[in-house]
Amino acid sequence: MNIKNQFKEGLITNNPVLVQQIGMCATMAITTTLFNGIGMGLSVLIILTCCNVVISALRKIIPNEIRLAIFVVVIAGFVTIVDLLLQAFIPALSKSLGVFIPLIVVNCIIIGRAEAFCQKNPVGASFFDGIFQGLGYTCVLIIMCVARELLGSGRFGGGLIDVANGFRFTLDGTGAGIQIFPSKYGAAILNLPFGGFITLGMLIAVMQYALKKSKKKKELAARLALEEAERKEAEA
Repeated sequence: MNIKNQFKEGLITNNPVLVQQIGMCATMAITTTLFNGIGMGLSVLIILTCCNVVISALRKIIPNEIRLAIFVVVIAGFVTIVDLLLQAFIPALSKSLGVFIPLIVVNCIIIGRAEAFCQKNPVGASFFDGIFQGLGYTCVLIIMCVARELLGSGRFGGGLIDVANGFRFTLDGTGAGIQIFPSKYGAAILNLPFGGFITLGMLIAVMQYALKKSKKKKELAARLALEEAERKEAEA
């Protein structure tokens, strides 16, 4: 188990949204306010981590023929728990996210990690995989929320920050956020569903460019190291 590599994979090199390109439906649909993004991201993180641990713990006794059905049952159980907790303690978030909380049951990120990682690795590694993959997903949601909300309506922290009553954080979804510039100057298209496609596409492009650039640097460094080793061997 290499925690450092798992952290790097979850946030960068194997980010579930920007690299694996899975779980993008909810990513584009709910990233209109920071309140939604943080709520959805943390919900997926908690569900993913719990499912990873349970599936990894049961991996040796789960029949291969029905493993996907069992994965869905486990995921559905934790999704139901999180959904009921949100309805009880943060009803505004539950109402805002709507059907996208129950749809976590079929979220490709959770099923994908269960299939590709948890059924092959021990509980400890699966726990950290859930944490870091969930963090990678949450970071993408937050970036998209900030970009769409700020550039689309000139606002930051809608639903989460209440400046009218002394600049405080609120969980009732009524916070107006911080108005950075007048909304009439914003790109209103970013507030529409199409804006989710634009924002996500740009983030994926930036990530792919950065990964390719990093790969080229590593290849160049390896080639130079090989040439240096060959030169020293020739001189010897």
